[in-house]
This record gives sequence, C-alpha cells and structure tokens, in this order.
Amino acid sequence: MSNRRQFLTGTIGSAVVGLTVPNAFAAQAISHLPKKWDMTADVVVLGFGGAGATTAIVAAQNGAKVIVLEKNPQDAHISNTRMSGGIFHCPFKDGDPKALKEYAKAMFSGENIEWKEEGEIPEYSDGLAQVWADLSPSNLEFMQSLDPEFIGGSQPGYDKASFPNFPGAKECRYNAYRATYTKRMKNFNQVSYKCPKKETSSGEAFWLCLEEGVKKQGDKIKVVWEAPACELLKNAKGEIVGAVAVKGGKKLYVRAKKAVVLCTGGYEYSRAMRSAFLEGPGINGWAFYGTTSNTGDGISMGMAVGAGLQKAGKSAARVIVPTQKRFNGMRLGSITPAVGSANSIVVDNFGKRYEAETKVTDNPSRYFFYKAAVQFDISTLSYPRTPSWMIFDEKLRASKPLVGLGISVVGYGMVEWDKDNLKAIESGLILKANTIEELAEKIRNHPENKHRMVPANLVETVERFNKFCDEKKDEDFGRRPATLGKIAQGPFYAMPLVAGGPNTKGGLLANANREVLTWEGKPIPHLYCVGEIASALKFVYQGGGNLTECLVYGRHCGKIVAKLPDTAV
Repeated sequence: MSNRRQFLTGTIGSAVVGLTVPNAFAAQAISHLPKKWDMTADVVVLGFGGAGATTAIVAAQNGAKVIVLEKNPQDAHISNTRMSGGIFHCPFKDGDPKALKEYAKAMFSGENIEWKEEGEIPEYSDGLAQVWADLSPSNLEFMQSLDPEFIGGSQPGYDKASFPNFPGAKECRYNAYRATYTKRMKNFNQVSYKCPKKETSSGEAFWLCLEEGVKKQGDKIKVVWEAPACELLKNAKGEIVGAVAVKGGKKLYVRAKKAVVLCTGGYEYSRAMRSAFLEGPGINGWAFYGTTSNTGDGISMGMAVGAGLQKAGKSAARVIVPTQKRFNGMRLGSITPAVGSANSIVVDNFGKRYEAETKVTDNPSRYFFYKAAVQFDISTLSYPRTPSWMIFDEKLRASKPLVGLGISVVGYGMVEWDKDNLKAIESGLILKANTIEELAEKIRNHPENKHRMVPANLVETVERFNKFCDEKKDEDFGRRPATLGKIAQGPFYAMPLVAGGPNTKGGLLANANREVLTWEGKPIPHLYCVGEIASALKFVYQGGGNLTECLVYGRHCGKIVAKLPDTAV
C-alpha cells in the first residue's frame, strides 16, 4: 500500500470498505470512550483536501492545535481539489455586497427568485449567503497570504455571473480565477502533477498553495496519513469529543478537545449511497472523474451520531465518457470537453438528438445537464438517454483529444488516453464504422443499447444536423452557431456518454456556521463539516464553486472551532 499503483487499483478503497462503520440510522446517545487516547488536539479534521486544509490552516492561525486524519498515503494523495480545474470564485471588491449576498442566495437556494417554486435550503441560505458575501471577495488575497508566488489567472468566461437573470448578478461584479504558479497558464491538456511548483496550473497549483499554508503552521498541524476515520465519539452530554481511525490495521483513538470537522467529500464510489441517492441507474448509469477516495465515510459517520441529510442526490454533473476502468465496481469517467464540438452531435439510444449539445459544456447549464441525461420515459419505463451517444467524424477524431489530458483522472494517471483518441477506439470503448448506417448497427448491438437504436433515425438525424450546418442555424435546439460543423468525413464514430462529473454535492444537513444538524435542525455539539460532504450549492452550480466553498466555509469554520470551549470526557 506504499505506492500509487496499489492505490489506483483499489487496495485502499477495498480496505476502507471493510471497516466497521456504525449503523447510520441508529444515533448513539453516548460512545464507549477509551481509557487512554492515542492522540489529542484541539481540533480534529477528517480529510485532507481543499476543505480540510483550509479549515486546519485557519484553526491553527487562530491558536488551535490541529490533527488531520487522511485516508490516503502521502505518496498517493490524490484529492478532488488536486484533480480539479483549479477555478475559484473571487468577486471584485468594488461590487455591491448586498447584491453579492442575493446572488449567492439564488445559487444556493433560489427562494429569492420570483418564479422558483420553493427554496432548496431556505432555513439556512441567508446565513450561508452572508458568509459567502463577506469572505469570497478576499479568496485570492487569502491564497496569496499562504504563498505570495501564487497567481490567480484570468479565465475567459468566468469574469461574470453565470446566471445573469439572478438577483444581484450585475451589481455584485462576480469574478473567478484559475490557480497557477506560471504567468503563462497551462491549458487543461497539459499535465501539472509531479511538476515543480512554478510549472503548475489548475487544481495542482491550488493544492500546492494550500499545502504551503499548512507547512507554515509548523507543529500546529499534524497530518496522519493512511488513517481513515470510521467512527465519531460522543460524551455523556452528547458532545462529539473525538474520532476513531484505523492505522496499520489497528484502531487509533484521537481526542478532539474543541471539535471534529468532517471534510471527507462525497459518496461517488459508495455503491450503496449511489443506489440510494442518485437519479436513474446509479451504478452503471453514472461515472465520476474525481478521486476514488470519496466513499461517503463522513456521511455514514455523521448519520451514526444523529445527523440529518439534505438534498443528498445533488451532483455537479453533465454527461461524460465512462471509461473501462472501475473502482469498487463502478466506472471511472473522464472530463469530456469535446462534447458540443463541431463535427459532432449527441443522440439518445434511439438515434435522436434531445438537447443543444453545447449545453453540456457551456455555462450555466453544464453542471446540471445530468438532469436531462437521466430522464425517465413513463411510457416505456426506461431511461432512453442512458447511455447517450456522441456521434462524430474523422475530422474531429484527428483534431484534438476528446477528454482532458492534463487534469482529472487522465492527468493523474488513473486512466490512459492518448491525444489522437486511438487507444479508446482500439479498446472498443469508441465504436468505429465506415458509414452512419454501419455505425448505427454497431450501437444497436452494443450491450448497453439493448437493441434500441433505430438506424434510420440516426441517418435522418445526421442528415438534418448537416443541413443546419449549411444554414448556420440549429432549428431544433438552438445550438451555438459557431459549433455547427458537419458530420461528413468518414470513418464515423460513436462514444457512450453517461451522467457524471467531478463530485456529488449533497449529504449532511448543516447550517451557515457549518454545524452538523440533526433531522430536527438541532446542532450536534462540536461536530462541523465543510466541502462536498454538505455543499452550499444546492440549487445551481457555477464552475469553481466547490473550491470556493472550501475557502469560504473552511475559513469561517476554522475560526469558529478554534474558539470553542473544551469538552469533557
């Protein structure tokens, strides 16, 4: 378990699955506390991604001693933060703070939008939005305080609100940056992993900055590697006073005098939670391109001590290619930016287009397009768009990689993909044919199509799309005109697409101070959470939002927990 290859093939994940986690539906009144604690700190943080690192840094800056329990070994520590595009929100400081709060509330919950039926988190959205408005404009400043060499690179299309019709969108002067240490930013096909710091961009640069901030705290922060937490401990008053981890096959009892903060991410590779929470076929009908470490551990631990759930089925997701690599029985996907490119369309299992393909990769729709992908046909009782099929020609195949090579699963060596897309064709993941008719037959015979493809439909769909390309106008779905390029140069290809993205967003019920709450909305004393385990972005998602909440709520929560009174055991 000491090398990265073992990690990627599931050694650690398998070990974690075998841990004994308390029944998530039987809240404990009191835990059996150890006579002797193995380690003690003021604050214990579970998980060492962007949320855990930020919380630990700010808690330490405010005088707390912090222990971080991390599941992965140090030499195979690949988190969603590192694998991401490194985009984080940082509205301009001359924007209207009241407008910023309204815009944030609209993203989180939407109850301040006239046409919205009901708010997603109306009980907590006002407080969450206020913290966002207070702290997000200083996100770049915070990162540069950790490492002055860190650069917030401008990212075209991110210097404005993604939802211009939301309250406050114009007046708040919304903005986002992409993390980098090099003035000439690497593109998303250039690898940063294992490069010198000054040659990194995207999530790797974002993570290295936070890592620098952790190092600056010296002995105030201790990271314990290969120590996945499996249980939270309560005292007689119902306060969380510590956690149990597994280290080297033995239990490790860790005392938290002030608080435990759950930063363990979502449940992308928990089979049970995917079946319970995700829409549509949760196992084979979805794929994710984040870390395989996210197995819902923190959600299980929180529920076992009485935590409620909130919008657990929410994801930052679109349609992506499911690769042939699996972990815990579920497919790893890859970020698929080529969807919506010229010389391509997306069709359902019957050979019909169903949306403008540019919605898959364009703001603002790209991170909730999965809603279209998991549509249920009440007449046939099936999911006609699971999988969907990206149909494209030789011109697109030869022009660029269909997936992101520098970030996500490919950039971190978890999935192989070449710039010409040939390996995916050779492996059979991408189907190849000399004619559209032949391609349709190959799709029809694919085990996941279940003989639903109607070849005449696909032929007609391609011909109709090509006509729109000649006319420079998509009469059916209004696709962005600049992307209208014919599917005309053989051979022709079909690549399966399923719902998926970087992460799930739903999980534990929590308030603006990130206190974990019971189903009745009462705080579980001294238990907090930050990050994807309880994302604030429950209604819609603007690209970079998850990294942003790591910074915003990690800073907010870190300051709060450092000042708490000590619990008794």
